[in-house]
Amino acid sequence: MSLTFIEILRRALDEELARDPAVHLLGEDVAAGGAFGVTSGLAQKYGAQRVRNTPISEAAITGLAVGAALCGLRPVLEIMFIDFATLAMDCLVNQCAKYRYMSGGQLAVPLVVRTQAGAAGGAAAQHSQSLEAWFVHVPGLVVVAPSSPVEAYGLLKSAIRLGDPVLFIEHKRLYTLREELPADAELPQIGKARVARAGTDVTVIAHSAMVRNALEAAEELARVGISVEVIDLRTLLPLDMTTIAASVSKTHRVVVAHEAVQNGGVGAEIAARIGSELFDELDAPVIRIGCPFSPIPFAPELEKALLPGTASIVQAVRELPG
Repeated sequence: MSLTFIEILRRALDEELARDPAVHLLGEDVAAGGAFGVTSGLAQKYGAQRVRNTPISEAAITGLAVGAALCGLRPVLEIMFIDFATLAMDCLVNQCAKYRYMSGGQLAVPLVVRTQAGAAGGAAAQHSQSLEAWFVHVPGLVVVAPSSPVEAYGLLKSAIRLGDPVLFIEHKRLYTLREELPADAELPQIGKARVARAGTDVTVIAHSAMVRNALEAAEELARVGISVEVIDLRTLLPLDMTTIAASVSKTHRVVVAHEAVQNGGVGAEIAARIGSELFDELDAPVIRIGCPFSPIPFAPELEKALLPGTASIVQAVRELPG
């Protein structure tokens, strides 16, 4: 039976709650299922002590989660939209990301912050942003962005077991996707990218929902004889340069694609590192694809016109010299 992205996340959380009594869920309305229904039914199964509703205060509940993690629990905190992680930035950036370093390894913060990002149709400027680059800038945090339901299942379980603070970013546009969950679904290593499609002519590096666009673009380009290798980053911090380097050394051309605004995005870091570490492997400049420097509009037609997608990747690959 196929499961949606939401249902697979719920199964991963259910299994981790059953496996480890230190795992607790908390956040606004999580006992009622959360903003998108991911935690539906878990409060009835595990009780209000382990699936706990909180006040609407991202700063307060993040502080609560960090304290619980320091005291030996493994909290999974839901912040409804990554836009509102801005209200928890002090705790995330200045506190939980620093404890292991400042304590000489004596303290750990085994915390997962689940949050939703990306534009999904008419949610407007305050509920549609992709802010992952802000957190990739912070030593001590881990940033994960799954691209499919099955990927989300394994990566969420790996994140809960990791023992360090993880920002787990779920793209809202992926929530309705369905996949079969294999009985032997792997638990991917945090910090390890995957080759989602092998190719020989150009490497497209993407994460989250843009991986699907990259795969669609690869199918379209294959029909005109262009072989595209697609790298699904999975983890944005730490970045798997080993997998990237192996691909670039094979294809010698690179497109980096993400939904976030291009200015200061994750793609800029990847392009810079490829340019400095793999310059001799390149036969063309690295091309970046991202959203224009604009807030996400409310009107669905304007949102669709603004966001990069499959056509953007196809165009960029076709424009590569050689």
